[in-house]
Amino acid sequence: MQTAKQPIVQLEAVAKSYGAAVALAQLDLTVYAGEFFTLLGPSGSGKTTTLRLIAGFERPDKGRIMLDGQDVAALPPFARAVNTVFQDYALFPHLTLVENVAYGLRAKNMPKAEAHAEAEKALAAVQLADFAGRKPAQLSGGQRQRVALARAMVNKPRVLLLDEPLGALDLKLRHQMQTELKRLQHETGITFIYVTHDQDEALSMSDRIAVFSQGRIEQIGTAFDLYERPASVFVADFVGSSNLLGGSTLLRPEKVRLLAAGAEAPENHAAQPGVVREATYLGAVTRYQVALADGTSLNVMESNALPVGERLRLAAGDAVLAVWPRDAARKIGN
Repeated sequence: MQTAKQPIVQLEAVAKSYGAAVALAQLDLTVYAGEFFTLLGPSGSGKTTTLRLIAGFERPDKGRIMLDGQDVAALPPFARAVNTVFQDYALFPHLTLVENVAYGLRAKNMPKAEAHAEAEKALAAVQLADFAGRKPAQLSGGQRQRVALARAMVNKPRVLLLDEPLGALDLKLRHQMQTELKRLQHETGITFIYVTHDQDEALSMSDRIAVFSQGRIEQIGTAFDLYERPASVFVADFVGSSNLLGGSTLLRPEKVRLLAAGAEAPENHAAQPGVVREATYLGAVTRYQVALADGTSLNVMESNALPVGERLRLAAGDAVLAVWPRDAARKIGN
């Protein structure tokens, strides 16, 4: 029997302004216990303000911030069962890793031996047990981020807040840490609330995602919901690459195939002739920009998984027939 989801963080009609600038306007949001929940949006959309309000670094102008059913809007950060991981790690350079991780426990008057034992367990959880005696300067960026995670998790918070923690890492390391974060969240069961502007990061890691724009939430849903059934043009355009046909019909680039000019379209497919304006080889895929006969500019993403002999080798100037399943083009909001 499936158990009911238990709300752990709830924002009710929360508003926040800085002078004349409205950061959040009447925000309502519910995060459930054990979720990996992501706040996604461009810079200035309100996602980081939301995280800071939950953490207690900011106070709302109005509205309630509930944690486990208690209104904590007036409580300082240290009085909330949450911890925050920042992009810059904020480690103490003069302390060893075990001392860094144990710092919060020692601040709560836990005996040194017990605090260090807990810190060593936390370091083992992030696969740094053998580095306990090192100092932050002796680590890579990814290792320092793991230490910051261990330090946040050792206090066993009900909610872990992560403010673009992977933004300073290179692409390969960022992908590795995404996998690591999802593993840790699954193993510990701690509720993660994660802020990012990176759509791929959000789609790959999250149980649910809230898409922010101009201080409001445009849509909340799973990665599938947001990508396949966007509720607005903003979500369709921001989450993944898109083609907007007629201004309100979404066609994702990977749903389109390019055939040689004069070819016959498969059954139940829409088809339009066009000319390749740009072809960019990206390894796993090739990205094309195609000018259709009706004047539409169409983005196409074709997999390079087929053997070379079975793929068209298209270049700028080639005439093509763009085809896609009729049901692949969806009215936004339906």
